[in-house]
Amino acid sequence: MADDRVEDLLRLLAPQVLGALVRRYGNFDTAEDAVQEALLAAATQWPGEGVPDDPRAWLIKVASRRLTDLLRSLQARREREEAVARWTPADRWSAPAADLAAPEADDTLILLFMCCHPALSPASQIALTLRAVGGLTTAEIARAFLVPEATMTRRISRAKQSVKDSGIPFGLPSGPDRDERLGAVLHVLYLIFNEGYASTSGPDLQRAELSAEAIRLTRIVHRLLPGDGEVAGLLALMLLTDARRPARTGPDGALIPMAEQDRSRWNAEHIAEGVALVTGALARGAAGPYQLQAAIAALHDEAPSAEATDWPQITALYELLMRISDNPVVALNHAVAVAMARGPRVGLGVLDELAADGRIAEDHRLHAVRAHLLEMAGDRPAARECYLAAARRATGLPQRRYLNGRAARLADGGGQA
Repeated sequence: MADDRVEDLLRLLAPQVLGALVRRYGNFDTAEDAVQEALLAAATQWPGEGVPDDPRAWLIKVASRRLTDLLRSLQARREREEAVARWTPADRWSAPAADLAAPEADDTLILLFMCCHPALSPASQIALTLRAVGGLTTAEIARAFLVPEATMTRRISRAKQSVKDSGIPFGLPSGPDRDERLGAVLHVLYLIFNEGYASTSGPDLQRAELSAEAIRLTRIVHRLLPGDGEVAGLLALMLLTDARRPARTGPDGALIPMAEQDRSRWNAEHIAEGVALVTGALARGAAGPYQLQAAIAALHDEAPSAEATDWPQITALYELLMRISDNPVVALNHAVAVAMARGPRVGLGVLDELAADGRIAEDHRLHAVRAHLLEMAGDRPAARECYLAAARRATGLPQRRYLNGRAARLADGGGQA
């Protein structure tokens, strides 16, 4: 098997193997070390010797042996014979197959629930999810979020310790707790995707590897919970949004707004899959926020041109979304939709009401939207000042360059009145 196919298989199996070991032995941190060594052994051996008939069982066996060695080392060093005996089953190699070889779906989903435990901060949830379920190294995660590796190491270590201290059992929660934890999982995946699609800092507009990882993990959750409408909605939203990525930047990396993008470069396969997912989810019952956002994204993606976009329908969907989601960014997007459907002056009136919301009043996006609507209304001097105000507040270099460029274009007399 080619090296890249082995790598793909190992990334798929890693959370399943880790989940199996944590379920059986506990001790999240040590189990992860053992799994990493098993993955390294597989990456070294499988390309030359071939993939075993049951690669998951092979990894579990190798990782379990390594975990036993690590626990014995802990026993010797810390003199915790009794504690280690409780961690490790006495008949570790004759355990029922159902113990370590339980359905991998359960283990992967449980592991996601653990990583997204409400006791952890969103930053810690993201880091632990990418490390334990995504299989990214600490260095890769640190690079993705533009922090020193030592900082990310501490963040992940604290997250693991918090999971250990919480004493949560390795199992799927039930009832309202399950819904809350699933909501946390979806929120973390959404944050990972957004950071990849529109980086909040740094020199690049987007980090495709983060968006791709969020889509991969969301596909896993959708495969495990195919009947959940919000899981399907989130996957659809990611696919429909990521479909535009090839056209979002020019050859120099500069941002290209949606209205000016070459739609022939959009990913047609992602659009078709996303539309099918959200259509199926909406048909099953009441729509949640991810389904509504996906429906909005589908209207954008299916429009043959910016001028043909169904803005009245998008406005109506944002109004439905605002009823169930008190999110200022949703309200900001609603103001844009209103402006496109009913005129920029009407949109500016909606925006004036939103400006009183302290959660977004100083966000560069509010000033950028105001600038755009003022430009549409023909007030070029005021639009230029708002573009400059937005640029001062933007944290990403591509956004600042784009906003300063719009302001300079107005100063030079370019653009449309």
